Formats: sequence, C-alpha cells, structure tokens
Amino acid sequence: MKRLMLGNEAVARGLYEAGCRVASAYPGTPSTEIMECLAKYPEVYTEWAPNEKVACETAMGAAIAGGRSFCAMKHVGLNVAADPLFTASYTGINGGFILAVADDQGLHSSQNEQDSRHYARAAKLPMLEPADSVECKDFVTEAYRISETYDTPVMLRLSTRVSHSQGQVEELPRTEVPVKDYVKDSWKYVMMPGQAKKRHHIVEERSLALAKLAEETPLNQIEWHDRKIGIISAGIAYQYAFEALGEKASYLKLGMIHPLPTEKIRAFAAEVDELYVIEELDNIIESWCRQIGVACKGKELFGFEGEYDQRRIRTALLGETAEAVDFDGAVPMRPPVMCPGCPHRGLFYTLNKLKLTVTGDIGCYTLGANAPLNAIDACLCMGASISMLHGFEKIRPEAADRTVAVIGDSTFMHSGITSLTNLVYNQGFGTVIILDNSITGMTGHQDNPSTGKTLKGDIVDKISIDAICAALGVKRIRVVDPYDMAALEAALKEELPVREPSVIISRRPCALLKEVVHQPPFHVDAEKCKKCKNCLKIGCPALRITPEGAVIDDTLCLGCGLCRDMCAFGAILDAKGAAKK
Repeated sequence: MKRLMLGNEAVARGLYEAGCRVASAYPGTPSTEIMECLAKYPEVYTEWAPNEKVACETAMGAAIAGGRSFCAMKHVGLNVAADPLFTASYTGINGGFILAVADDQGLHSSQNEQDSRHYARAAKLPMLEPADSVECKDFVTEAYRISETYDTPVMLRLSTRVSHSQGQVEELPRTEVPVKDYVKDSWKYVMMPGQAKKRHHIVEERSLALAKLAEETPLNQIEWHDRKIGIISAGIAYQYAFEALGEKASYLKLGMIHPLPTEKIRAFAAEVDELYVIEELDNIIESWCRQIGVACKGKELFGFEGEYDQRRIRTALLGETAEAVDFDGAVPMRPPVMCPGCPHRGLFYTLNKLKLTVTGDIGCYTLGANAPLNAIDACLCMGASISMLHGFEKIRPEAADRTVAVIGDSTFMHSGITSLTNLVYNQGFGTVIILDNSITGMTGHQDNPSTGKTLKGDIVDKISIDAICAALGVKRIRVVDPYDMAALEAALKEELPVREPSVIISRRPCALLKEVVHQPPFHVDAEKCKKCKNCLKIGCPALRITPEGAVIDDTLCLGCGLCRDMCAFGAILDAKGAAKK
C-alpha cells in the first residue's frame, strides 16, 4: 500500500520496517515528527530523553547491546550530542545505529543556520541525505546496512523542506532483525587513550573503505540530459535544481554526502561543458571539487545564506526570470506571538514594567523579546539563561537586584539543572524564574520528565522541579501564578534584593493543553472605554482597538483576565459583568 507521508513520517516508517528496536530523541523542529510517528509502532521502544546527548548515549547503548537503534535531533541539538558521537565513531557499533539530524535552512524555527555536514567530516562518519519522502524511508534501510557492514554510526541529514514535504511512500512489512550477541570487548568500547589510539587507526581504515563505497553506491547517481550544464547537488537543493532546469542540464545527485565520490565527480565533470554545485548553506561539495582539481561555480552565484528556490536557480544559470505579479498594497508584518491565554504573557509584561535585565532561553517564552513586551535582553541556547545570568552578575554585581533569568520546564530538564548547579556552587545570587507550563510547548506539546507522562503515553511519577532546586541547595523557592501579576510583581520585588540564589516558579499549564478549562470570554463596555490602549501593552492577539474603543475577539479570548487587570477604568468585564478584581 502507498500513502502520502511527510519526510519525517517516512523516516519513522523506514525505521519500523528495518527492524529498529530502540529510539531516543529530544524534540526539535524540524525533526520532531519522526519520534511522534515512530511511537505509534509498538514494536519499537521510543522515548523523549531530557536532551540530545542523553538520547545519543541511550541509542549507542542499545547498539552496543546488539539491537538496531536510532536517535534524532535538529541541527543545534547535534552540538549537544557531539561529545558521545565523536567517540562513538571510534568505538563503532554492534547493532546498527543511525543518528538523524534535521538542518533548518532559512531559520524557520532556530537560532542559527549551521550546516551539519561539517560534523560528519569532523567525526569521520558516513552521512546520507535523502531528497524526498521515498528516499527518507529507503535510506534508513541502507544506513543500517552501512552501519553494520562498516562498524560505524551513520548520520542521516534532513532539512526543513524534506522533513515537512509529502511524497507517496510504499509501506512494506517489518523485517525482524535478530539482536546480535554481546561480547565484552573493552579494547573496542572503552575509550581510554591506549585503546583510542588503536581505534583511531581503525577509523582511518574505515574512511578509506567508505570512500570506495561512495564511488560504487547507487545512492550517488548520474542523470544524463543536456550536457551543456552539469549540476552536482543533494537533498532538497537537487529538487530545486531539477524543477528549475529540467532536462536542460545533467545531474550528479548525491545521496551519500560524506565521504564524497572523488572519481565519480571527476568523470561527471569531464562530460559537461560547465559545472555548477548547488548546495544550501556551506560550500562543502564545492570545496571538495576544487580540492580534487575540478573547476566549478557555486557560491559566487548563490551565496551562503538561507534557502534556495527554483526561480533563483533558473535566473542564475539560464538568465531567465519568471513572471511575477507585483502587489502594491501595504502588507503588515505578522511576527509570531504568544497565544491568547499564554501563561507567559503576564510574566513578561511584569518584567518589562519593572525594567529588569532578562537573560532568556529557548522556547515559546523567547517570544517575550518581541514588541510590545520587549522583555528579553539575550538568548543564546538551551539552558544558557541561568549561566548567562551568573556571568552577567559576576561583572555587574550591582545589577543583581534588577537582573533575572527565565527558563522553561523542559529546557530546565534539558540543560538548566547544571546551570543552576553552577550558580549555587559558585556562590551566585541571581533570581531564576522557571516558567513551568507543564509541557514542551514550542515544538508541539511533547512531554518531558516533569510532566508525568512518557512519549508512549505511560503515566509515571513527575520529576519535581521544586525538589530539584531544593536538592541543589536553593533555599528560597516560591511558586506563583503568572495570571496574578500583582503577586508576581511582589515576589520579584522580594527576591531580587536577596544576596543568595532564589527560584521563582511561574506555574500554570499551557493554554492550549486539552485538559485546561478556560473561563468564558471577556468583553468591553464601550461606554467606559477611554481608548487609552493600555490593554494592548500585554500583546494579546484577542485584543484590538477600533474607532469605538477596545474590542475583544470572543473566538480567541480564553478568559485569562490580564487585560481586565490592566484597565484602570473598569471597561473590561468578565462573563458575569465583573470588572477588575
């Protein structure tokens, strides 16, 4: 049977069919759906790990035990998993091991635009890159074959467009691959210097064997058409190139992008009049072509930033410009905003009102940096807010009473615990606000260790954020409801002057969780409204100003009451007609 599948769903199907037994991941767009789809297959054990490093280590443990395993992450998550991955290149595997990494060309949901192919080169690991949903499934099977044949982890590079586009994929039965015997072998798996030195030699021998495989594998294929133009490309960039040029060019389509097939590239280049390398982000393929003496054009035409498209390629190579319709109307900017009823909104309004310096973190709450809240000063990576707060206050101790860190519940579990440990251990005195909305929100409501539910839906004991903070030595811990801005402001004013670590847990479930019961929508008494626009300062999408005054969209309002508390004239009323508390 054939079905339309997202690239991520096709990867999950490939894992199921190929006999994967254990999969661990941390959610991160654009890779998240792989695990959510894979969790539907009871034959595969799946889990959300606290972070990508743990996910990689779990999958490696399963591979060493003899079972086929998998882990997934987005490109910035690979930075977190790099430590075990580089050494796993030395140890090799027992059962097959695939690590999927989804790059985010165009920065649709990420804080940088790094190219994960650098990791494959640096770790000396084979990397495959599918170009559509069919290849997403098929490449999984080939990745396991390569992994077990060459005793190596295999990286599978995805991208936002491949992960989130659909293709017709044939479903096949699952192949039950027996678990391999485990034999104790400390010289293979214990990477102390003496053993690692010998394993490095094996890695270099493996690299030579993989280079030979790159020349022979059908994953790298030539498509001959007009030979005036030759294109070397891979993944989604190949799709753009083919759609732009069609049979006006010939193609060397690379499915194995590390190592690259030197002789196949040379042979292809010799048969075309002009050679172009089309690859998004960095010039990995282009640099290799030049290194092996193959003349080509690439980044001077397309640059290093963002996504490509068919029009851009057609214009650069053929000089043809597609017809376009100019739109003269003023199109308003529509930046992402917090949802109506978001528990973070009142918190960030309060932080801005108090004119605090705020070190931020990765999650829905990063939107607190946007107007009109304008509350976040810096945002670096997962778990960094607490560490940045600590460093900031070491330079500016006089600013401690007006500086805070904010971090979400899932992010705290990911890498905030060690950051808070550092702050306490090294005698910091910052105020940390943990935004506990009972879910991993930004990536689409995945559970985490503090929610009490696993990826498979099993109910487990919640890991208490409060108890962790206490165990780390934080003596001042308090919980507030972010809908109560007065109580929140009072807590901040009490904790900020204290010269010791303090944690404020801003606790209210995400407004979009199914089990959350909302109040009826609020409304505005037009006769009392003075059109002062003070209610707009919280940036709620349900609020707008008209010539007649403020208006609340009752299809969006979830009855949080923040706007009512903002109104000095009692113009905003709840369903019972009551004004400000």
